[in-house]
Amino acid sequence: MSVDSSLLNIESKELDYEKLFLDSLQHEPEPSDLFKPATFLQVTPKPGFCIKVKDEEDKKVFINICQADNVPIPEEISDEKLMELLDSEVPTDYRIPMSLGESHPELDKSGQACTVYDIVINPKFFEKIQKNELFRVFMISISMEGLEEKYKMKLKRKSWVMLKNKKFMGSIAPQNIRNKSKSLICEVSDNVGSESSLQPAAPSTPLIKEISSHAVQHIGEKPLYKLLKDPAQGHPEFMVAEINLPKIKIATSLILNIGEDRLLLETRSDVYLLDIYFPYNIIQENCGAQFNRKTKLLTVTMPVQPENYVTT
Repeated sequence: MSVDSSLLNIESKELDYEKLFLDSLQHEPEPSDLFKPATFLQVTPKPGFCIKVKDEEDKKVFINICQADNVPIPEEISDEKLMELLDSEVPTDYRIPMSLGESHPELDKSGQACTVYDIVINPKFFEKIQKNELFRVFMISISMEGLEEKYKMKLKRKSWVMLKNKKFMGSIAPQNIRNKSKSLICEVSDNVGSESSLQPAAPSTPLIKEISSHAVQHIGEKPLYKLLKDPAQGHPEFMVAEINLPKIKIATSLILNIGEDRLLLETRSDVYLLDIYFPYNIIQENCGAQFNRKTKLLTVTMPVQPENYVTT
């Protein structure tokens, strides 16, 4: 397959994250709503290939593109559909799950100090980008964007090159991927929301966010939901997801997991599946959820990390 040379340095479009949210939250979570955070699984990824790029200070940065079964595989789309998405100005719900590792210092072949990041994707998707140049270039582009966003850095994206006959630089560090755990969802009988206010699931961003949970592939309908934040403008203190689940009778049918920037809702009978990524970091241990058996509405309250919060 031939690829237009202009695609070799795709610049991701800036997206308006504010469009993901509709209204402001008018209350704070109750202590009784708290649920237990999930545990983490340590995974040592398998090597794939290595990218060399320079940062804004002209220092070398290496990106090891690795693979691990714990990362979910992206939705299958055609080359034509991907080209259509790249040409569009509208955010889409197509994402590539990936895990962005912490930086680790290494020495390059000349013995000079350099910085290395490991990015982990699904092995089947890795096979695809090995064979398909368009998807490979797209993957590399959003990987660099993801690193820039997470670590507040700037890369000279047009300077990247793929190293020949080198699967990785230095060593590949183990990564902690959040393993699924059973969430404690509080059932309530009072009316906590109106189904009529719900809208179809809003488009989410292209996947430049990292995954943080152990992947289990399920088939399920995407429920109607809406996202709210407080305050409505600027960096929020809280976010709330209101999810309409008319086919659910009791809260024990639900499996809810909250990651650093992700909400994953599954049902034991595979009736529903909702996977949302956020442009903010969540305080996982202070999140809470209530399921209203009368209205069939699940309300998830998520405190947000301060704007100057830096992951460690």
